[in-house]
Amino acid sequence: MLEKQARKSMKGYYLTTFLIGLGFFTMGLMDPLYDTYIPIFLGKYIESNALIGTIMTLDNMFAILLIPIFSAISDRTRTPIGRRMPFIISLLPLSAFAFGLIPFAALSSLAILIILIFGLNLFKQAVRGPVVALMPDMIPGDVRSEANGVINTMGGIATIVGTIGLAQLMNIKVNLPGRGPTNNILAFPLAGILVIVAVVLLFLFVKENKGAAKENASKEKVPVLQSIKRIFGEKEKSALFVLLSLLFWFIGYQGVLPFVGKYSVEVLKTSPGSAALAAGMVGISYAIFAIPSGVIAHRRGRKKTIRTALLGIMTVLVLIFVHSLIFTGDNVSQTMRMIPFWLLMFCFGAFWVTVITNSFPMLWQMADYANMGIYTGLYYFFSQLASIIAPPITGALIDLFGYGSLFLFAAMCMFIAFLMMSKVNRGEPQDDAAAATA
Repeated sequence: MLEKQARKSMKGYYLTTFLIGLGFFTMGLMDPLYDTYIPIFLGKYIESNALIGTIMTLDNMFAILLIPIFSAISDRTRTPIGRRMPFIISLLPLSAFAFGLIPFAALSSLAILIILIFGLNLFKQAVRGPVVALMPDMIPGDVRSEANGVINTMGGIATIVGTIGLAQLMNIKVNLPGRGPTNNILAFPLAGILVIVAVVLLFLFVKENKGAAKENASKEKVPVLQSIKRIFGEKEKSALFVLLSLLFWFIGYQGVLPFVGKYSVEVLKTSPGSAALAAGMVGISYAIFAIPSGVIAHRRGRKKTIRTALLGIMTVLVLIFVHSLIFTGDNVSQTMRMIPFWLLMFCFGAFWVTVITNSFPMLWQMADYANMGIYTGLYYFFSQLASIIAPPITGALIDLFGYGSLFLFAAMCMFIAFLMMSKVNRGEPQDDAAAATA
């Protein structure tokens, strides 16, 4: 009875969560376009997929350092507008500006393109941790799976806008001085404008200090190294096994993601404007299933829900591999190449968003206000480590064995993550309630 009284409901938090989700909207808008078209831009200058995969990891080297550092710094920041908001309103607009210039850099030279990619990721990865940590600062632990579902719905909507809406503008030719009609331009600057609009709305309507001050404003600052040492020194290793699990499922995901656009163009023979539609299918399923996946985990448990979703992802990846063998020949119609692939990517997105929606709240449930950003940074450290490890491996697999091999590699990684999750014993929605009644 006490536990039921301690449990909270999402009622009263939906609007706040939706507004916080504007920060996630910016990432959901930029990331799929970046992942789809940067390899294509690089492919104009570089033939080796392994080298393209390696270059795609250079930005993640920034991320693996910047996200944990800026997450921890934001934990200890105190300003009149909050501890996360100063980073959001300064670094996200800079990210938007750099993102909008990417296609123009691709027309100039490989060196300029890589420099701008570095600049973009310097700003974008530095702000990602504070953006993500804003939600658990303001939303109670009991309902963070549902809240993260709302957040991921916003990211899914952004992915739909970017991949199904803005990506189609890549087919439109723009008259550029000295070059004449040129395509593969418009989506990036327009996405940058939408990011700036989202930042303005987020700043105007989300009052960070008001939300955080209700219970947590008096919490003392905890030294960063002391917090990290305490996390990894715990006798109960659930946090460590969650981090190892997400390392492997992100190795699988990040191994596939950078090459889906190239796979669509080179193997499935789609147009450049349609290359992002596979990511668009993932975005649609994100928007549909993010909130239900959080509700299901609240009722059935996060661990059980995540492990079931990992089995679903493995199944989908094996089916995509089978599709790559059967439906990519010259005698197969374009419809039979694309429709089954898009349907499978839609299913992939449904299972993937279930994993992502509930894994972050599992870690946050093990944190307190003082080290929330550090847990967020550790999540991103392991996920970005995966994004450094994976693309060169899968790029080499493509060069050696063809595109189908990357789907089998990803399925194997999901299976390892499934096994790792069996070792996790904390992070369920009722954990905070139990603590409250202790």
